[in-house]
Amino acid sequence: MATSHDNQSLPFLVIDKVNAVVFAFDGSGGLRGTAPALLGMAHGDASVPGIGQRKLATILPAERTTPAGRFKASLGHDFEQDILWIDYDAALSLHRVIVGRRVDNRAGRLASPTPSDNRISYGCVNVPPSFYDGVVKPLFTGTVGIVYILPETKPLRSVFAIPTGAAN
Repeated sequence: MATSHDNQSLPFLVIDKVNAVVFAFDGSGGLRGTAPALLGMAHGDASVPGIGQRKLATILPAERTTPAGRFKASLGHDFEQDILWIDYDAALSLHRVIVGRRVDNRAGRLASPTPSDNRISYGCVNVPPSFYDGVVKPLFTGTVGIVYILPETKPLRSVFAIPTGAAN
């Protein structure tokens, strides 16, 4: 991303949904940190139209996707905490992992060695508090940045404009 200058010298995150990991880079492309992530329960690369205006209780498990794409992101708040808004209209954010219901074991899922149990959220990206506070928040404080969420069901070229001869 940095060599293509698509990030416009802004800090950026790359979210790999297949491996459930977030990579954080400064504006010049230097890796600042990585962390496991919890993602939307459903596999898919698009948000359901109007999802951001719906109450959580009305969102079906099959609609709980983390969409793929390039997003301009900035720090903000929801009802309870500071978060990184990835797509405000779709209510998509990256935030510290929440405790949630005991049966969800969100912290345990983040700590597990495999990404197979990291699909639990309504679509938001949940990361360890230390990664959010120590890496994401400092990178995005006082500026906007870019978030690239890699697709898991669509071809990469159908989501991102990749010049011919570049990665497949």
